[in-house]
Amino acid sequence: MKENNAITIKDIAKKAGVSQATISKILNDYPDVSQKTKERVFRIMEEAGYRPSHSARTLAQKTSKLIGVIYAGRINADFDHPFFIEVLNAFKRTIGMHGYDLLFFSDETFQKEENFYARCLYYKVDGCIIIAGEDVQQSIEDLTKSEIPCIGVDIQLDGPKSGYVMTDNKKISQTVVDYFYLQGHRDIAYIGGANESAVSNIRLKGFRESIHEYGLTLRPEWVIEGDFFEQSGYEAGLSLFKGNAQKPTAVFSSSDLMAFGFMRAMQQLGVSIPGDVSLIGCDDQLAARYVQPPLTTVRQNKEKIGRLAALMLLDFIAGRASTARVLVEPELISRETTASLLL
Repeated sequence: MKENNAITIKDIAKKAGVSQATISKILNDYPDVSQKTKERVFRIMEEAGYRPSHSARTLAQKTSKLIGVIYAGRINADFDHPFFIEVLNAFKRTIGMHGYDLLFFSDETFQKEENFYARCLYYKVDGCIIIAGEDVQQSIEDLTKSEIPCIGVDIQLDGPKSGYVMTDNKKISQTVVDYFYLQGHRDIAYIGGANESAVSNIRLKGFRESIHEYGLTLRPEWVIEGDFFEQSGYEAGLSLFKGNAQKPTAVFSSSDLMAFGFMRAMQQLGVSIPGDVSLIGCDDQLAARYVQPPLTTVRQNKEKIGRLAALMLLDFIAGRASTARVLVEPELISRETTASLLL
């Protein structure tokens, strides 16, 4: 017999005393091969250390055990953004316990007529996790309307076998405004993500509604568009505090990364946090507890979001569910970047 890594179907067929066609039928689970023959062939495969190719196992088991990972649209995060990495790690651990591997898709090399749905069919993925982005492609909608199960993270999917899980983004903003209001702040600014981001728009809507519910006035110049990354938070800080006569006493940065940039701008301008301005971020990244001063922020339960995404997708694949829409509760984590004006 050959070395294990060179064993072929021909070798197995010869040892089992059957044709290669019979071996192929066994791998493809044809009904016209006796159970006794199947057991003998599988025993010989095991003894010989033969492992069918992924394609052969996919045909035999009617499942590829592959989950497609898709970053939708212009996300500017990919493998860099801590929030998505932590969510995806939790997803990977949970889905991996059920025997699945992840296959990352890229649209940079799409041919003219190719799209995500075509890629999924080519690789025979059992389902997809789709990570939110901006300017989401039409091919994402085409995929989610197909028969392939899809679960979105921070993106609302409404296909026949699609669902989503995300933090209750509207409640994130409501929680922040409530907290600031109870501390006596009435002049509150907002630093958000790009206008093309659905999540950013939900947070901004929640912020505006909460400000209006308290009867407060929101100055247009106090609503600044960023991109969830540090540099845009830095630039927003300069815009709010450099040369403006009317300055906010509190700022909600809708990502921790932008909050870190804002803190850098305040340090450069000699503005004290929280002495001159209170600051709340969002995400509760690991670094939030180590910056100086430690950042008050809204925690998104990234572990729970990732695990829920995996379990919901498994239910879709197994036919136990066809759609699901889950919002995860946020939690405000009070540290040292906020101060009360009522004292």
